[in-house]
Order: sequence, then C-alpha cells, then structure tokens
Amino acid sequence: QVQFVESGGGLVQPGGSLRLSCIASGVIFSIYHMNWYRQAPGKQRELVASMNRGGSTNYAGDVKGRFSISRDNAKNAVYLQMNSLKLEDTAVYYCNAVLTGSEHWGQGTQVTVSS
Repeated sequence: QVQFVESGGGLVQPGGSLRLSCIASGVIFSIYHMNWYRQAPGKQRELVASMNRGGSTNYAGDVKGRFSISRDNAKNAVYLQMNSLKLEDTAVYYCNAVLTGSEHWGQGTQVTVSS
C-alpha cells in the first residue's frame, strides 16, 4: 500500500520555526520528484518547494530564504525546514510525489502561525 504521511505541524509564533516530515512507504522513494504544497483557508493549493531526485531545488518566491527542502532517500523521507515563519504561512501543508504516470499526496499537516 502506497502511503505518504506528513508530521511536524503545529502552532508557532511569528518568527518561529517548524520542521515538517513526510515519510513514504510502498514506493521506490528515491525516483520520485518531491514537492511540498500548502493550502490556506479560502485559497488554492500552491507549490511551496520542490526537489528532484538529483537534489535540485526550487522555491516559491515568498518562502525563498526562509524554507528549505531536503530528502533522505535511505529513510524514504522528505523534509521542509521552515524558519522566520509569518502569519501568512498558516496553511495545511501537503507532501506530493510525482513520477511520470504516477502521483501521490499525503493527508496534510496543519501549520498555524499566530501570536
């Protein structure tokens, strides 16, 4: 059974940090292009960060310099380190795995930035 399970969300004050994790099972994780998306209330889901299987990364403009995506293929894991969090980073964060002809989503983890 294919599963992608996120964890690490929570409530944090502005300026704080969180590290999200996504653990995969049932797939050959290392061959997937991995993404983190987020969806805030009333907004469309948006791409936050991505990493291909070669390790190249891309970030949305508003998180560049604050967020960092990484992966550990030995652990079937992808991470999103989020620093200097802002109120507008509040959203449900989803990991997404893409391979030609195949795509998988996690269930999401809530990140709330509030004072």
